Amino acid sequence: MRTKNFAYHLLALFVIAATLLAACGTPAATEAPAAATEAPAAATEAPAAATEAPAADPMADLIAAAQAEGTLTTIALPHDWCNYGEAIETFKAKYGLEVNELNPDAGSGDEIEAIKANKDNTGPQAPDVIDVGFAFGESAKAEGLIQPYKVSTWDSIPDEAKDPEGYWYGDYYGVLSFLVNTDVQPDVPQDWSDLLDPKYNGQVAMSGDPRTSNQAIQTVHAAALANGGSLDDAQAGLDYFAEMNAAGNLVPLISNNGLVATGETAVRITWDYNALAAVDSFEGNPAAEVVIPATGRFAGIYVQAISAYAPHPNAAKLWMEFLYSDEGQAIWMKGYCHPIREADMRERGVIPADLLAKLPDVSGAVFPSLAQLNTAKELIVANWDSAVGADVQAAP
Repeated sequence: MRTKNFAYHLLALFVIAATLLAACGTPAATEAPAAATEAPAAATEAPAAATEAPAADPMADLIAAAQAEGTLTTIALPHDWCNYGEAIETFKAKYGLEVNELNPDAGSGDEIEAIKANKDNTGPQAPDVIDVGFAFGESAKAEGLIQPYKVSTWDSIPDEAKDPEGYWYGDYYGVLSFLVNTDVQPDVPQDWSDLLDPKYNGQVAMSGDPRTSNQAIQTVHAAALANGGSLDDAQAGLDYFAEMNAAGNLVPLISNNGLVATGETAVRITWDYNALAAVDSFEGNPAAEVVIPATGRFAGIYVQAISAYAPHPNAAKLWMEFLYSDEGQAIWMKGYCHPIREADMRERGVIPADLLAKLPDVSGAVFPSLAQLNTAKELIVANWDSAVGADVQAAP
């Protein structure tokens, strides 16, 4: 509108100049309008200059701020978990940041404790970001341990999988499965009830301590579904593991792929993405299979959050932007995870066919609510020692 008004003024001035020239015929009269026409011309340059100023680029500013910090500190991210190895290396190469990795085998409870223990510490032991079980997101918010940040792809994250204020948001989910070393145990279990058979004596292990680990807590919850319990009542899961422990089938070690490979824990109960990635890494030595149990198919969502005491808050935000981009979500999918933005990516047709083909059939899997998870967590953590009596610990 401003340019249009200048054009009208310019036309009016020309009319005035012509009138004066006809009336007086003096050079002096023609000079004033000429000078006057220059002013609007100069004025029209101002809007052009304004449009040429570069638009603010929040992502560029965030990248610069993160690079000034130089480092991101993570915790509890094994490289074979959900393809985090590729995610970390891609992030480092893409943005030129260092990644300080703390305790890759820690559980969700350990991550929360690491924030608490380092509130006043900006050194290398203070995590910037956490990846924890669904139930831990809300409790961490309530304790003031995490800070809000909404990624640029916020709207494509399902509402039921995120805190409306941006304190935490779902990142991916998996379904609990059995990873079996078939060189050691060729009789592959197909359901939870099979794991109680004497043939699995000293062979079955969980992937965490059910007093602190989200994965282990949800393993007990899943077992409840297959043994007469429900999402609202996980007691049957405690009874199930008490029976397994009494039979000598439960190995009181936190299992990992290495222990499965050696046969020390021939059957590992773990998320399907961990199990499938393990089979790839074994390359046939040992031979291994992954089973989604026939009953008690339990889907677990993990969530991301930024520590309220993060020493590198901008690097933490950039990490979130990367993970929730199409690129980051596809990296998780390559690790057999179901990324939280999968529906949006499917709708837009941006997922390569080979990635879609890699994901197993998990039809019938159930998704517990946050309230159900919290109730089960309280029951399992409080009663594991008295009900089951297995002191599950990391391998020496």
